[in-house]
Amino acid sequence: MFTFRTFLLGTAAAAAAAGAVLAASEPDKATAAAIKARQSHMTLYAFNLGALGAMAKGERPYDAGAAQAAADNLAALVSMNQGAYWPAGSDSDSVTGTNALPKIWEDFAGVAEKGKALAQAVAELQEAAGMDLDSLRPAVGAVGKACGACHKAYRKPKE
Repeated sequence: MFTFRTFLLGTAAAAAAAGAVLAASEPDKATAAAIKARQSHMTLYAFNLGALGAMAKGERPYDAGAAQAAADNLAALVSMNQGAYWPAGSDSDSVTGTNALPKIWEDFAGVAEKGKALAQAVAELQEAAGMDLDSLRPAVGAVGKACGACHKAYRKPKE
């Protein structure tokens, strides 16, 4: 017979199980720091690419000096060793607070290939950024495409 006591015990057990799952999915300090570092790195990419994209779209006046500075920043970012940002167990299936798919750790060769494509696109952007708006536009598009290729393959889709 279903009783209120059975309901309470069942609810308490379910809540305890859910709490255990949530607690298990919280990253430890080192993993949380790595996730924060890689997300901060991506924020810097987005900030600099956003400034260039605004110029390319005509949302902001083209400024050769600012464009070159943003491209140089992207080149510095892409040249950094990011290995420590990606410890095992820091994927979206293992911990909260990240959209990094487990596929990253299963396909490091593919990630590296996409990273090389990004580095090449950024190098070309760095050459074009300070020239003029007509040179900037396709170079910004190529960097955006390189970023998007990695995100499409290795980032959990936004809900």
